[in-house]
Amino acid sequence: MDHVPAGGDGVTAQGKPFGARSDPEGGKPASNCSAMWTRRSFVESVAAYGGSAYAAMVALDLLSPAKASALTLEGRANGTKVIILGAGVGGMCAAYELGKVGYDCTLLEARMRPGGRVLTMRGGDKHVESDGTEQTVQFSEGLYFNPGPARVPQHHVTMDYYRELGVQVEQFAVVNMAAYYHSTAADPGREKVRMREAQAAMRGHVAEMLSKAVSRDALDQPLTADDKAKLLGFLEVTGGLKKGVYVNSGWAGYKQWPTAGNQAGVLNDPLDLWPLIRGGFGNNVPSELEIDLQHTMFQPVGGIDALPKAFASRLGNRIQYGALVTEIRKTANGARIVYTDARGRRQVAEADYCICTIPLTVLSTIQSDFSPTFASAIGRIAYAPSTKVGIEFKRRFWEEDDRIMAGISRTDQTITQIWYPAYGFLGKRGVVTAAYASFARGVTLGNLPHAQRVEMALSQGEKIHPQYRAEFANAVSVAWAKMPHNMGAWVNWTDAQRKDEYPLLLKPEGRIYLAGEHMSYINSWQAGALESARYTVQAIHARNRAGAA
Repeated sequence: MDHVPAGGDGVTAQGKPFGARSDPEGGKPASNCSAMWTRRSFVESVAAYGGSAYAAMVALDLLSPAKASALTLEGRANGTKVIILGAGVGGMCAAYELGKVGYDCTLLEARMRPGGRVLTMRGGDKHVESDGTEQTVQFSEGLYFNPGPARVPQHHVTMDYYRELGVQVEQFAVVNMAAYYHSTAADPGREKVRMREAQAAMRGHVAEMLSKAVSRDALDQPLTADDKAKLLGFLEVTGGLKKGVYVNSGWAGYKQWPTAGNQAGVLNDPLDLWPLIRGGFGNNVPSELEIDLQHTMFQPVGGIDALPKAFASRLGNRIQYGALVTEIRKTANGARIVYTDARGRRQVAEADYCICTIPLTVLSTIQSDFSPTFASAIGRIAYAPSTKVGIEFKRRFWEEDDRIMAGISRTDQTITQIWYPAYGFLGKRGVVTAAYASFARGVTLGNLPHAQRVEMALSQGEKIHPQYRAEFANAVSVAWAKMPHNMGAWVNWTDAQRKDEYPLLLKPEGRIYLAGEHMSYINSWQAGALESARYTVQAIHARNRAGAA
């Protein structure tokens, strides 16, 4: 949940300005009046033509560039009012940062909880989808399920907020070589293989072919004898070769594991390459090399909602829960928001600025006086469908029987992935993410009633773990396309929309700014919402300071 920092002509993930246009088309003043420009008019002109007000403020020494680990805003706001629509991590981050320098922030949140898509489900929780179907979570005490975001790359800004807000973290095992690859297209009897077997075999066979090519002078580039010797030595070591041929030297595991006495162990027979290729097992490898999915990842202790809870504890009664926005209007000096409160009463709030983090799928249904081009752009953006199923099992058979301690098994079936819990090791029970399906598969799974989603997770999952049905306890499922106040898992920009709609929506409508995961290049991750919030906070603060100059 690809990945460049938020903003266009804005601020990088490290908080440094980039690409700011000091001479936007049509924005350069006539030479006979340039001397009349004030700092305020210059900054406002840059912002009006899509440039970065923040970058302009930095250039004028009115602001200092922010650092990645801590956002630093110079100067005080003296009670400037900001209304923030949505108390997800992006909205709360914006209120938290603005509050440090004196902004008076109010957050309107339609749900009765903070966090938005950053959600943890525990026993007793209620889950209602947009079609009215309701589930009650039945997990045992101490168990939980993260149906949205569930892991954090170590290089994301999310880790900085964990540190700043005192959120404890633990490792999340995204890659475990003991987990399985499963393919319905594989040769009979080889539908399920351990990742270590498949990866060792693919790496070894490729190294073997390259070794043979080197030995026969088949490479295009000429090699010296010393080059060949070093390259062959490298391939022997990294490919697990023996005299130029791939063998299982232990990387692919054992039929019988070594023990004491004379039990030296019996190695698995090395897998052949072409059955692995025909089965599509190699298609899983690239995902494990993606920069945001590399082996060392983290999760908050006790559930992914630890960050929303930490933000909410600091924001207190500045968050109004159960506040459903019905109108968004521009005013001469800010914004006016009409909403119904938790008791169903109509309310009106006005502020100097508005930050709207409402997902675009939902925002397109709310009355507004946005310009036609702005409103049209909002309505054209689609969100990815994604569905997860969490199953509590009575026994941690994946640990006891299969010796899989966390990690992910992958399959070409609809359920796509099986995530083993990275907490509660060696305990009695556990919750497995028994399906994580997105896009077409997410639609297929999500369109089913809850009971049928669970049945699909069981019937497909038992092809990998036959213990599923005997150990089944209870389950919950979440189809994000049917989640009220979201209607989608994450934004799904096309290349054309990134070029046209995204820059348009990045600019404010009067004093109304869009922010959130969808207004970044780090889509499907919490960091996208956080980076977008920081970008927007800096833009508003720069504009506000320029207006006060």
